[in-house]
Amino acid sequence: MSQSAACAHFHELSPRLARWLLMSHDRAHSSQFYLTHQFLADMLGVRRSGITVAAGIMQQQQFIRYSRGMISILDRNALKQLACECYQAGLDDYQRVLGEPQQSAAEQLVRQGCAQGTP
Repeated sequence: MSQSAACAHFHELSPRLARWLLMSHDRAHSSQFYLTHQFLADMLGVRRSGITVAAGIMQQQQFIRYSRGMISILDRNALKQLACECYQAGLDDYQRVLGEPQQSAAEQLVRQGCAQGTP
């Protein structure tokens, strides 16, 4: 809880949004999931217009694609680089308490491709 409070106070919106999208992606087990800008704004404690601007920039950079609440993760690695260090801290806590989270379908395909020698 204190990690989230510190994150909300000290980090800018884009890294916090990237963190939330990564956490949602981890738990959805899919590269697509439904989150409205209003819901994200409520969770991050900002105005919806701030989410619209930050998500629009992420979409222009081709990190995500979104339309009417449906978000698609296009470049997970880019989101990880954009996210604040709180994402990794939260992931470490999750793993410590609950064990390894299940991989998303996209991560499974990437690992399978790497295991088979494809780039």
